[in-house]
Amino acid sequence: MEKFYSGFAEPLAFTAFRVAIGAMLVIEGYPKIMAPMAQIGFVENLGFYPGWLWSPMLAAIQFFGGILIVLGLLTRPVALANGVMLAITLWFHVHFPYGHAFLTPDGIAALKAGSGFFTPEAAKRLADGGTAFLEQVQSKAEIASLFWTGGALFYAAFGGGALSLDRVLIKREF
Repeated sequence: MEKFYSGFAEPLAFTAFRVAIGAMLVIEGYPKIMAPMAQIGFVENLGFYPGWLWSPMLAAIQFFGGILIVLGLLTRPVALANGVMLAITLWFHVHFPYGHAFLTPDGIAALKAGSGFFTPEAAKRLADGGTAFLEQVQSKAEIASLFWTGGALFYAAFGGGALSLDRVLIKREF
């Protein structure tokens, strides 16, 4: 069984997780690479100036870095850059939560007046203005950010693995 695990299962799992991390970055980075200046205000609000520099740079790191991670090429430096970016995302989610409710008192009154448009479960979830819903969204955002940050930093620490272009082209895990 040792040969099965060390020669097949471990490299396959290592590669599958690397592909998942990289693919997520590509999927999330695609809209940003299509509109590279769209994040200028956001990055400047985080304190990264000038936004015209950081917005396209972050889009490129995420999209093209994701492709390189999928391929296992230049894995460590690219995963480190993405890990830092994702750690900032995690920090953002923790320090700037979604808020307490997205419905105003008028919105809650409108919801109650038109409750026939909602399932009982939806009406119950929105009766507090969406507070419980936003708490769930906030929790998922923090957990997802922690997971993806950890995944990127994992590959920054350990490289692309046995089934990577780093191993084929450079003859080591870079």
